[in-house]
Amino acid sequence: MRIYMDFLGCRLNEAEQASWHRQFSHRGHTVVNRPEDAQVMALNTCAVTAEAGRKSRRALRRLSKVNPQAKLVATGCYATLEPQKLIGDVGVDLIVPNGDKDQMVGQILTAYDDGDMPQLSTVPSAQPAFAQTRTRAFVKVQDGCRNRCSFCIVTVARGAERSRKIADVVAEVNHLVDLGYKEVVITGVHLGGYGSDINTSLDRLLSALLEKTTVPRIRLGSIEPWNFSHDFFSLFSSPRFCPHLHLPLQSGSDTILKRMIRRCTVQGYREIVDSALAADPSFHISTDIIVGFPGETEKEFAETLNTIDQIPFGDMHLFRYSPRQGTAATRLPNHVSTDVKRHRNKILHEVAAKKKKDFQHRLVGEVTSVLWERDAERLEDGSLLWRGYTDNYIKVHTISDVSLFNQITQAKLVSWNSEHGLFAEVL
Repeated sequence: MRIYMDFLGCRLNEAEQASWHRQFSHRGHTVVNRPEDAQVMALNTCAVTAEAGRKSRRALRRLSKVNPQAKLVATGCYATLEPQKLIGDVGVDLIVPNGDKDQMVGQILTAYDDGDMPQLSTVPSAQPAFAQTRTRAFVKVQDGCRNRCSFCIVTVARGAERSRKIADVVAEVNHLVDLGYKEVVITGVHLGGYGSDINTSLDRLLSALLEKTTVPRIRLGSIEPWNFSHDFFSLFSSPRFCPHLHLPLQSGSDTILKRMIRRCTVQGYREIVDSALAADPSFHISTDIIVGFPGETEKEFAETLNTIDQIPFGDMHLFRYSPRQGTAATRLPNHVSTDVKRHRNKILHEVAAKKKKDFQHRLVGEVTSVLWERDAERLEDGSLLWRGYTDNYIKVHTISDVSLFNQITQAKLVSWNSEHGLFAEVL
């Protein structure tokens, strides 16, 4: 069987797709690069915002139009929350809700007999890039969330918290090492809550990965800024642990955090950042900020700007608040106008760009490890431009006629420019 897969949204969706790719390939099926080459097309949908839901519907319609002969499968948060909109209006043949995602490969193979699939005349193209660039693999260790942030629909779509056994995660990481991966990114909906349902903890999982695997790099995906143990940052004393955390702050105003039903305060967040920087001065903290949450006043927006000014963020993902049906935030009073949200978003984008530039400028002159990824880009003068990521997750480039693909090298960060960011010299 020839399967095409794509995803929208979070890294967790990407991790799930990569896992399905490996499962299909292990069973002797082919994951193709183009939908027109496929007998089955599957989309892992997103519903984090109303716009994400619309994008999911549009993406499914495009797939159906590109290859109407193929079977169309939808899974993910949008497919779980609003399946009725996909069967009739979009023409989806099979919906796999989030609760059944772990059995999705088996469900597709059971539903569709390879012998009954349309025999397409096209020759399958190369396999997807993530299967060829064996550098970084996403490993899903946990699903679901017990928190109920007032703006978030994902906790409803993903359900109760469910953690994988440590032994299963260790086995998957060792398999990925055998396949050639040099880095694993540990992901989950509520990663900090890992183990709460199976009497263990994230610290124990990470310690097991250090002890029982040889993967050169271990990185954590997005993790909420709470539930850290007292000695969590001692893990980063290992050079295999990447000094980078994406900690969603969402707002720099305590009154907004309270309306968001977030389980942290600005001061508590700052203390976590201080602990990270004490463990490693080059620790990279990135974050999410929601602009124009219901009731956000000029004073609260100024508080967010002040908080951001005091924290050395290396990157910021900015989102204009949009109402999501089924969330508590839609019932809050004093929704912010579109024009005000647009204006504040513009201000924050300017602030974020400057902080990112300042953070990277401070790194010039440092020597760090870089994992070089993907094929090189050939420049007009014939030289090869390689792209990689430092251990603290900063994208860098270098010029080299020698293949650097999937190698971890020491490199000196020598300069910065607006087109490519940081440049490095391989040592």
